[in-house]
Amino acid sequence: MTRSPRVRASLALAVIAVSLYIAVTVPVRLGLDLRGGTQIVLQTRSTATTDADRAVTDRTLEVLRGRVDALGVAEPTLVRSGDDRILVELPGVQDPKNAADVLGRTAQLTFHPVLGTADGADDGSRPLPDRPRESVLPDESGTPLRLGAAALTGAHVKEAAARFDQQGGAGWDVTVGFAGAGRDGWARLTGEAACHPPGAPERRVAIVLDGKVISSPQVDPSVACGTGIRDGATQITGSFGAEEARELSLLINGGALPVPVETVEQRTVGPTLGARAITASAWAAVIGTALTSLFIIVVYRLMGALAAVALVCYGLVSYAALAVLGATLTLPGLAGFVLAIGMAVDANVLVFERAREEYAARRPSARSALAAGFRNALSAIADSNITTLIAAALLFFLASGPVRGFGVTLGIGVLASMFSALVITRVLAEYAAGRPGLRRRPHLTGIATTGAVRDRLTRRAPHLMRHPRRWLAVSAAVLVLAASGIAVRGLDLGVEFTGGRLIEYATGAPVDADRARTALAEAGFPRAVVQSSGDSGLTVRTDPLTNAEEAEVTGTVRDLAGGADKVRDELIGPSLGEELRRGALIALAVALGAQLLYLTVRFRLLFGTAAVAALAHDVVILVGVFAWLGKPVDGVFLAALLTVIGYSVNDSVVLFDRVRELAREATGRPLPGIANQAILQTLPRTVNTGMGAAFILTALAVLGGSSLTDFALALLIGLAVGTYSSVFTAAPVAVELHRRGDRPRPPRRP
Repeated sequence: MTRSPRVRASLALAVIAVSLYIAVTVPVRLGLDLRGGTQIVLQTRSTATTDADRAVTDRTLEVLRGRVDALGVAEPTLVRSGDDRILVELPGVQDPKNAADVLGRTAQLTFHPVLGTADGADDGSRPLPDRPRESVLPDESGTPLRLGAAALTGAHVKEAAARFDQQGGAGWDVTVGFAGAGRDGWARLTGEAACHPPGAPERRVAIVLDGKVISSPQVDPSVACGTGIRDGATQITGSFGAEEARELSLLINGGALPVPVETVEQRTVGPTLGARAITASAWAAVIGTALTSLFIIVVYRLMGALAAVALVCYGLVSYAALAVLGATLTLPGLAGFVLAIGMAVDANVLVFERAREEYAARRPSARSALAAGFRNALSAIADSNITTLIAAALLFFLASGPVRGFGVTLGIGVLASMFSALVITRVLAEYAAGRPGLRRRPHLTGIATTGAVRDRLTRRAPHLMRHPRRWLAVSAAVLVLAASGIAVRGLDLGVEFTGGRLIEYATGAPVDADRARTALAEAGFPRAVVQSSGDSGLTVRTDPLTNAEEAEVTGTVRDLAGGADKVRDELIGPSLGEELRRGALIALAVALGAQLLYLTVRFRLLFGTAAVAALAHDVVILVGVFAWLGKPVDGVFLAALLTVIGYSVNDSVVLFDRVRELAREATGRPLPGIANQAILQTLPRTVNTGMGAAFILTALAVLGGSSLTDFALALLIGLAVGTYSSVFTAAPVAVELHRRGDRPRPPRRP
């Protein structure tokens, strides 16, 4: 064994050993959509006096962190996202109503003297025109009170605690203690109120939280006028339950938010749904990997078996990379992990097909053919994987939430697949090919034969690029047919892009969607879109709902179904929906532009334009097919679309890489002939890699459940369309553009 193979073998063993150690000792962090919990995105809003900039958002984050810690949630996550957004993850929290209410309250606590009663009450504070420092608010019973300017605020409070009065039987109250200037201020405020006779409104002190009187107790008759309560403590009484008293004490202790916050996104996933997704994806990975391995073993024999071993090593390396980077594995990310298994076969097929060509070109041995195959396929492998990495990077930087996690796992999978194919597979293949038994029986290697697809193409030798305009006409017809679905049926945009609320229920018995739609309309939700989900599931999509309205929708569904469990709940604000919709279009445009730029640099503008034209063709067809099928176009679909852009261009890259190679060997030969020869030489690779990915995606579509079926379906459609367009759209476009560029231009008129 020479030095280079030894270095590769040592590197492969080291990486596998480290990966195995990491996989055993470091667990991968699961996203909330897999382990269950609630994710809330809050956006800070500017006020007349305070701008919601980065510094204010950081102060808001610290206040929220104290509130979340007081809620007792295990392993919560709070991070700032951008300048004015805060991402809150609450594992295990299945009912987000309580958490969202606590987090969203500004907690502006003030203590006011009561100046008397007023003639009427407003829904909120009503400043008096002639006395702007005074206002009118209804008390707990609805009686309007005239309140003076705030004498104390929550900043004067030292601590607050919920307490149950067992002796007096008054129920729950909140004990508030003042510190520093707050003690003197409280004594002064209660001392002034004590100067009024018992029963008079002026003897009361109003405690206001977020513009609402939560308590307005009378100062006890034992308190002397002008003296007040000197111990710096008071009790907020009212008809509090245990949870309400604890929440109030939590808000007071946590302090006021510097600026108001608004919930722009809220996602809740039940643990059973996440567990089912993990199980389904695991089965899809096992079955898909088994079928893919069986396929490449049948096609490439021993080399295929070694590639299957490398495929297992690829899975180990990918998992270890996710763990050591601390990446969060989300549901789309899990799908990306499974998908990358199919993509890992791509590089192996490229090498083995190239090795077959080299062996057929009178290479002396299978080992030398393999070495030439690895050497000559390197540029195509690098280009095709870089285009997929571009798509993964765009998903990471331009997407959000679980889709961003998909970009991470896809990128890791691409890098791991390159290492698996170029290092692990090469070490195993070169070692096996050098064994004396295989040198005597080269047919066992699987590269000493050209393969059924290549043999048939060689015998028939069709000239596919003789009439490129015919292929372009077929592509245009398919394009128009698909695009008409967008015009006729329209796009069913998901709540990510429109704003709204999506709730998925698991019902005890099947519920007719029409009955549920009628019941919700009678309950006051006529615009609710109801769809059946699986055998005993129901999905309700509405305009943005408050938590109280969501509870009413859930109650209606439970009454109708005789019981239902909420397994998924997503709330997207209208402003965020518009932002995500705009971001999706930007991501799509940037993806196409980035692919054009890279392909132009690596090849020529002619080939880059042809490949991007084929990509645009694939995008329109995929969107149109989903429009005809009535499938939702949401964030997961966007992930699939960008993956198609990165993955389907691989076929065009491999084709144009071969065109470039043949053009260097035959200078002056017409491009149609070169393109036709390149198609015939690379088509076996295109078919075999497509089959490998199709096994994985089919398993994911069948076993992945409702959450992943549409994702896998989009990728299957994109894969099929991309395979066609790389040959019958990208190549004809390149030939036509080349012909137009070679036409002599008419002379200019003088």
